[in-house]
Amino acid sequence: QVQLVESGGGLVQAGGCLRLSCAASGRTFSSYGMGWFRQAPGKEREFVAAISWRRSNPYYADSVKGRFTMDRDNAENTVYLQMNSLKPEDTAVYYCAAAQWGSGSSLKNQYDIWGQGTQVTVSS
Repeated sequence: QVQLVESGGGLVQAGGCLRLSCAASGRTFSSYGMGWFRQAPGKEREFVAAISWRRSNPYYADSVKGRFTMDRDNAENTVYLQMNSLKPEDTAVYYCAAAQWGSGSSLKNQYDIWGQGTQVTVSS
């Protein structure tokens, strides 16, 4: 079973960019579908992006489509979330999640492994 560690969060001005990384331990990373979710204060955790274990085209939430790009590097056991044109409403704790043989779902309950999260704050 993999373990996940996110990094790359921080404080950025509106219009700026950040690149989040999620490093996975374990030899079977390539068999895991991966997702990014976020949770703002007082709100439920919501879907951001996902990619299947087959590395098919990533799937994005409408709120980030065209601004965020998700990719995975199985050789490095890492998934990335490139976030451009950031908005204050993107402020949240960002989590990566994994599901073995996962199809890249937008549903939280399809994932059984979660990282500890990384804070992203976008100032106006």
